[in-house]
Amino acid sequence: MLIDTHCHLDFADFEAERDDIIARAVEAGVSQMVTISTRVRKLETLLAITEKYPNVFCSVGTHPNNANEELDVTSADLVALANRHEKIVAIGEAGLDYFYDTQTPQDQKAGLLQHIAASRETQLPLVIHSRAADDDMAAILRSETEKGAFPFILHCFSSGQSLADTGVELGGYVSFSGILTFPKSTELRDIAATVPLDRLLVETDAPYLAPKRWRGKRNEPSYVVNTAEVLAEVKGLSYEEMARITTENAFRVFTRMPKVDA
Repeated sequence: MLIDTHCHLDFADFEAERDDIIARAVEAGVSQMVTISTRVRKLETLLAITEKYPNVFCSVGTHPNNANEELDVTSADLVALANRHEKIVAIGEAGLDYFYDTQTPQDQKAGLLQHIAASRETQLPLVIHSRAADDDMAAILRSETEKGAFPFILHCFSSGQSLADTGVELGGYVSFSGILTFPKSTELRDIAATVPLDRLLVETDAPYLAPKRWRGKRNEPSYVVNTAEVLAEVKGLSYEEMARITTENAFRVFTRMPKVDA
């Protein structure tokens, strides 16, 4: 049993064959999936998907690369939406992306702080996107945790050792995607080796970043199996043990997500 803790089932890539994609995930042992919000104003699309598929859950939030589109969305708005819909199990994804540089750091930080406040109030995990912004992200996580703890996930982790260490120190989880399986990701596998077992998660970030076995193809939730296999090798465990551990971790951090018969 595995849980794909981060995918984007609302994206157009999946529109024509969503039923088959979810069926393939279940067949591969991926019992539940969390489809992640990138714009609050598209939440109804996500909720419709979760209503159709009992084993799919979602988040609510604004991706940092869309930050300036939803600066009017407050933490109170996020809290109200999260409390209104039981299939919303997380806040985000929000964060900092200095790699693409499509939004100002100021707008990204403003959005991130609203999401942190919502996570702190609801105690739903904040799904954090951090790319080429390690120092700023670490500083924000430290200063905001001092104001009151909030659960969080460093999603699709591809940052440096220092940010992984900071995340773990502050009580967060580190989630690995197909990037972990790439031949050139030696440094990332070294970082994964240092993350405590009880803080590890796996995800696809589908339709992006298909793992090595399916490199070059559109990613989908069933492919998270390959990431879990590689993470097991890194940790010197069996695949079955890694699947058990990451699934237990997922239920621990996504406290609102019940176990569902696929």
